[in-house]
Amino acid sequence: MVQQALDENVDPKSILNDGLLAGMMVIGEKFKNNEVFIPEVLIAARAMNAGLAVLEPLLAEAGNEPVGRVVIGTVKGDMHDIGKNIVAMMLKGAGFEIHDLGVDVEPDDFIDKAEEFGADIICMSALLTTTMAQMKVVIDRLAERGLRDKYIVMVGGAPVSEGFAKQIGADYYTVDAASCAQTAKEHMLSK
Repeated sequence: MVQQALDENVDPKSILNDGLLAGMMVIGEKFKNNEVFIPEVLIAARAMNAGLAVLEPLLAEAGNEPVGRVVIGTVKGDMHDIGKNIVAMMLKGAGFEIHDLGVDVEPDDFIDKAEEFGADIICMSALLTTTMAQMKVVIDRLAERGLRDKYIVMVGGAPVSEGFAKQIGADYYTVDAASCAQTAKEHMLSK
């Protein structure tokens, strides 16, 4: 369908914004409201990525800028990635450029990659109560390196709460992937 739209001379930015990204926002809202579930989100993300593969060379030519850049990963000691992967897909669907660090990420790797990638946001995930403390380690290291104010820090995962996020000095906690993408986009658009 993306190729068909291109063949009909539809602007690549319009295909991206009014087609792919708008569709992912609908899926994100439905996921948030329990109207669709993880398999449907994964199918939609796969379709969006296939469309993006066709569009990306044209968008690069046109100088299309992402909404922002995000470094995302699961903290040191934690090997869980399903939630992180869904958040990454939703952020990509909201127009962000993503650098996924994977799982069991060392605190300094979040910061080093954010610096290297020119990130705006650092997203950290933890599924284990025993690994949640690593989020604070990353925030403390940002402060030690004089970089705390340079990045928005977002945290999430099953054991994480709004209270915990405030306690460790994170900027945002969101309950699910769709809320994370929406909050991140709202923050970037308000800059």
